[in-house]
Parts: sequence; C-alpha cells; structure tokens
Amino acid sequence: MAPATARNREHITKVLSRHLPLQGLVLEVASGTGEHITHFASALSPGLVFQPSDPDAGARASIDAWVESLHVGNVLPAIALDASTKDWPIKNTDTVLCINMIHIAPWEAAVGLVRGAARTMTAGGLLYLYGPYRRGGQHTSPSNETFDCGLRMQNSEWGVRDLENVVQLADEHGFGQPLIEEMPANNLSLVFYRSALA
Repeated sequence: MAPATARNREHITKVLSRHLPLQGLVLEVASGTGEHITHFASALSPGLVFQPSDPDAGARASIDAWVESLHVGNVLPAIALDASTKDWPIKNTDTVLCINMIHIAPWEAAVGLVRGAARTMTAGGLLYLYGPYRRGGQHTSPSNETFDCGLRMQNSEWGVRDLENVVQLADEHGFGQPLIEEMPANNLSLVFYRSALA
C-alpha cells in the first residue's frame, strides 16, 4: 500500500461519510493505484456506486486488479479520463472526488476538473478535493513549502495551489463556498456543493 494512502484514507473516509449521499454515482478523477476508491467503496454506503478513472493505462490496470483482489462489488471498471479535456466519457454523476491531483498537474487540469464536474452534475452535486493548499498566498507549513519547491523543480507547471484561486474557479462554475476541514500532514479537505447552473 502506498504510504500516503495508508496515512490519509481513514481520515478522508470520515469526511466523506458526513457529506456523501447514501446512494448515487461517485466519479473519482485520477484514481491512481485504486487503493483509495476500493477503501471508500467498502467503508461507505452500499448504495453508492464508484467509477474510478485515470488517464494512465497502468493505473487503470492497477485499479481493476485491486477491485478484483478485494472482491469489491460496487466499483465499476476503471475508465480513461483526462481531467483537462472538455469531453469526458461520463455524462452524469452525483459526486466527483479528486485526491492529490491538482498540485501534480498543470493548472489546466484543475480548470478541466471543476468544469467537468460542474457539467456532469445537477444542483446539489458534490465536488470533493483533497491535498495541500496555500492560504493567503502563504504555505501552511515548512514541509508544504519544501514539497512545493520539489514539485516545481520537477515541472514548472506543477505546484501547491492557492486555496483562494481554487475557490474562485469553483465559484465561476456554479459551486458554492467550500466546507474546509483541516487534515493530517497539513492537507485540507474541500467540500463544494453545486449551487447553480454555470
């Protein structure tokens, strides 16, 4: 199991349990290995159906392997989805989850994520984002600043995002102000609800 997944999955599950509906379709964008989504599917309401996705074929194979090995019945086969594209292969969702992606991708991926989430859900739909953020233009910890520098050295288009920019982006696409919860390792959970048609 990935160390970060082991550290944060229970904490994320607790947040999701307070906000997710009891039934409906949950799309995870950038599912990675699949360890998060299989845990959520096992721990949360059995009325939820989870749709994992990832642009990487190796990741999709890992997701499907985790689902098969754990015998999780409410997770669909992983689909190819690049958040930055305008045409997603899924048209309707009740919830969109995205964990630890927008800082390890160009800003266009965050824009595409929020735009796509807004397009696939109706009023009341939920968008959940998890990861590190700057607040008021400042890092929330020295470790986040070091992490951010490392990301930008790998790729100048990556980096820890300003919370205010993400909130503004969501507002522009019809999401209300987020519910914000402090998480371990200086991360935040952001819970946005779709409030209007953009």
